[in-house]
Amino acid sequence: MAGRRDELTDTAADAAIEIACRVLRLPTIRDRHGEVAAAAARQQAGYKAFLTELLSMECDDRETRRKARLVREAAFPRPKRIEDFDFTANPDVPAALIGTLSRCAWVAAGQPLVLVGDSGTGKSHLLIGLGTAAAEHGYRVRYVTAAALVNELVEASDDRTLSKVIGRYGRIDLLCLDELGYIELDRRGAELLFQVFTEREEKASIAVASNAAFSEWTSAFTDPRLCAAIVDRLTFDAHIITTGAGSYRLRTTAARRQAGGT
Repeated sequence: MAGRRDELTDTAADAAIEIACRVLRLPTIRDRHGEVAAAAARQQAGYKAFLTELLSMECDDRETRRKARLVREAAFPRPKRIEDFDFTANPDVPAALIGTLSRCAWVAAGQPLVLVGDSGTGKSHLLIGLGTAAAEHGYRVRYVTAAALVNELVEASDDRTLSKVIGRYGRIDLLCLDELGYIELDRRGAELLFQVFTEREEKASIAVASNAAFSEWTSAFTDPRLCAAIVDRLTFDAHIITTGAGSYRLRTTAARRQAGGT
């Protein structure tokens, strides 16, 4: 009878813990309290040590889930990390500076970052990788291409929700804007994009990847004055990195094919 009462007591305790953890939203404690309790019993750990272990696990897992959520909300098109970037394949990219930027002090300071170089030189990888690092440091990040952002702003303007959309982009800690300069923007689109830059100026960071040098941006922004104002917004107190010419992606593919044929 005593054994059955103990079993019933354990069952009741497990049920109570299950309910309490769901109410308090403590999934790690709910899932792992049994194994931690068994380990504490084997080690003859005190109640405080047992509780400390459980709470530490919950905090660690919560931080992991928060980082994953921020990365997911950034809406990156594909996973890329700075650790996976091949600096030997593109020596034009300054590895030490990228390592410093991955610690995200520039995001905390609200500084811009501009990545300029030919297609295939790693701009998008660096943009997404640094954005991922920022999200994992706890910053709110959003990735979007220049064309997609302009389309969103035009639709918002037509729907009379422009101020709401610009405000939403203004509250993001880091805006990662890819493919700037790939397509020509009419005056209206450029003006709307300029409003986003102005909303964020010296308050929140923006990282831009472009395949065109600043002198060539007039091809994307047809109004010279507006183009100059946009360049001024993006380059003031900015980190500017040139990723070079010539696609290392193509060189890598060619090298792999050659290796496979020998």
